[in-house]
Amino acid sequence: MTIEDSTGTQRRGLLLIHTGAGKGKTTAALGTAMRAAGNGMRVLVLQFLKGSWHYGELDAAERFGGDLVIRQMGRGFVKVGGAETDPEDLRMVQAAWDDAVAAMQSGEWDLLILDEINYAIGYGMLDPAVVGAALEARPPMLHVILTGRNAHPLLVELADTVTEMREVKHAYTRGILAQRGIEF
Repeated sequence: MTIEDSTGTQRRGLLLIHTGAGKGKTTAALGTAMRAAGNGMRVLVLQFLKGSWHYGELDAAERFGGDLVIRQMGRGFVKVGGAETDPEDLRMVQAAWDDAVAAMQSGEWDLLILDEINYAIGYGMLDPAVVGAALEARPPMLHVILTGRNAHPLLVELADTVTEMREVKHAYTRGILAQRGIEF
């Protein structure tokens, strides 16, 4: 659904996806969050898997007050690739999804960022059809950004904008550890 403003410009909430193997998916979403908050919009970031580390963006968000809220909903890395997924991680992802649906329908937020949701879907922790249906049913002016590698084709099809980050070169491959203020 689109809405025309007083200048005749069509406006509607966008669905954006930041995906790919390269660095910068969450960083790009957080940049948009800062831009939105700076324009008086209310932003909620739900981090589906993050939760075991303290990231610098948590401190930065506090400086925006209630206009930019980040909630870490996970425990950090989850077991994948042959290992059985820990039931606690499944419970936490489902709780994050329940919070996401409630946030979408609350009318409280202008931008909702579902950070690392693509991983949760790819790991079989969330059903992409359920996620897609909720995104299609969201209020018409709510912007949503999904992040994480391997965005599901169904969600890519629904999205208005999809950006794929591609790694060209990374410091990790030369043995340089994650740097405070850059990676966390």
